[in-house]
Amino acid sequence: MIEAMATPYLSVVVLIYNESESIEPLHEELREVLEKLDVPYEIVYVDDGSRDGSTEKLGELAAHEPHVRVVSFRRNFGQTAAVQAGIDNSRGEIVVLMDGDMQNDPHDIPRLLEQLDAGYDVVSGWRKDRKDDTSRVLPSRIANWLIAGVTRVPLNDFGCTLKAYRREVIQDMKLYGEMHRFIPVYASWVGARITELPVNHRQRVFGRSKYSLSRTLRVLLDLITVKLLGSYSTKPIYFFGFAAFGLWALALVCAAIVIIQKLLPPYPYAHNNPLLLLAVFLGIVGVQFILMGLLAELSIRTYHESQGKAVYVVREVLEGGKGNSAPPAPSSRGPQRRAEGVKATNGRTAAPRK
Repeated sequence: MIEAMATPYLSVVVLIYNESESIEPLHEELREVLEKLDVPYEIVYVDDGSRDGSTEKLGELAAHEPHVRVVSFRRNFGQTAAVQAGIDNSRGEIVVLMDGDMQNDPHDIPRLLEQLDAGYDVVSGWRKDRKDDTSRVLPSRIANWLIAGVTRVPLNDFGCTLKAYRREVIQDMKLYGEMHRFIPVYASWVGARITELPVNHRQRVFGRSKYSLSRTLRVLLDLITVKLLGSYSTKPIYFFGFAAFGLWALALVCAAIVIIQKLLPPYPYAHNNPLLLLAVFLGIVGVQFILMGLLAELSIRTYHESQGKAVYVVREVLEGGKGNSAPPAPSSRGPQRRAEGVKATNGRTAAPRK
């Protein structure tokens, strides 16, 4: 049996919201699976403001189980906030996310880890044989198709919580809204190697689903945000500029039609032609788009430069002749200088000791 360690290798983050009946059987099943892996592990339960006694049951687990850590919210903040809290409060090199309703099967965790060992950075679960009502499955499939098409990340099931990540590809992510389902997309932006694995999806035994159709609409709105952030986060002027060029092109077409109609019978007056007003309107809106693009450029530059946030992510730095690789520069900081025998302390440079 592996004893609790200061820095576990594997962190399993379990999201709990009013799942008091599922906690004990799920924990027993999880512990059985993780003990067989023979690696240092921890189980991080994130209680998203439960009001059915789940908080008290998780507290009892934490009091008796050295591998358990419980993060309890003061109120319900939603699944994305719970995922973010789980990542922030876990310590393992590998992070596995799963729901606490027992529909995700803990026995799939070793299979996820095998894919990580094969060289992938993200392994996403695919509920190929999903045990949910058609009212949930059909909107989910449409949303998954749209997300895959817009983001160019070829996954079949973005909504499956059961996923495994290397910490290095998710540690700098900040999630908002309903963005938890887009974590593989964020990971793809930093060059993560992503694969998908069919997993067992079980029938719900305890409690009831927290899903609602309004979530589908929120996903579509978040998809727009993700697309803009992914494609234009460092060059927003391109998005607004291309839109402005398109509007100006339409304005020119409308203006040309007005001129042609003026030159041909029955020779209508231009000021009576609604296309003239449309051309002027499109031209003005195009100018506004350009101005919004310039403002967005200023905001992006302020965002990156005020935080020293680099616009790139380094996997590794290979130094010639040394036969090893230097650790990558943190993506959330600017370039750092390195010099032999020189140590930086509090912004000053200290001379090497003699």
